[in-house]
Amino acid sequence: MAWRQAPAARRPADAGERAQGPPAAPSPAHDGQRPRIPVAPNDLDQNFPAVGPDRNWGADISDVWTREGWLYLAVVLDLYSRRVVGWAAGDRLHKELALTALRRALVVRQPPSGLMQHSDRGSQYCANEYQAKLRRNCIMISMSGRSNCYDNAVVETFFKTLKSELVWRTAFQTRSEAIDALARYIDGFYNPRRRHSALGFTSPILFERGIAHQTALY
Repeated sequence: MAWRQAPAARRPADAGERAQGPPAAPSPAHDGQRPRIPVAPNDLDQNFPAVGPDRNWGADISDVWTREGWLYLAVVLDLYSRRVVGWAAGDRLHKELALTALRRALVVRQPPSGLMQHSDRGSQYCANEYQAKLRRNCIMISMSGRSNCYDNAVVETFFKTLKSELVWRTAFQTRSEAIDALARYIDGFYNPRRRHSALGFTSPILFERGIAHQTALY
């Protein structure tokens, strides 16, 4: 399947299964519901531009409707290049999903100390196991203000792009079918080929390669 990059299209009223009224997807629990979960300060404070790769990451979870039910997608983005450095999908909205995406990002990137990861206050990211994994890898923790989606705007923009270019245009029969399509989109199109105006109209991977080439020259 080929994707055509275009401005986000408005969703037709009758497009896809979701428009026909699937059950609402559960939302991650926030600090208002669980007052004793550990919430980190908003150290990123919407300072999204980074001076290089693996300085600031953003993490979040979204949902994809299939005829089998909801599929949940957890991602970790490098805010410097907009590259998806780790992702995981599953039928349960729990901390292991977010942890799997984080583990994959750590294996792929092997970031140096000093990295900051920003997320919302979802229970997956407030879980002790998740935060312990970050600290063991010398990653600073930053979290959005309460119910403020703008604090994680780069990741929210990725999800909007994914849904407008793939999810809202497709009626997935099974979760497995959706996972395969997500893999093709993220690994085969978004990271290596999708151009971003914020990156000088290059793809995330080409943007990182260009910076690496410039660094090698000096």
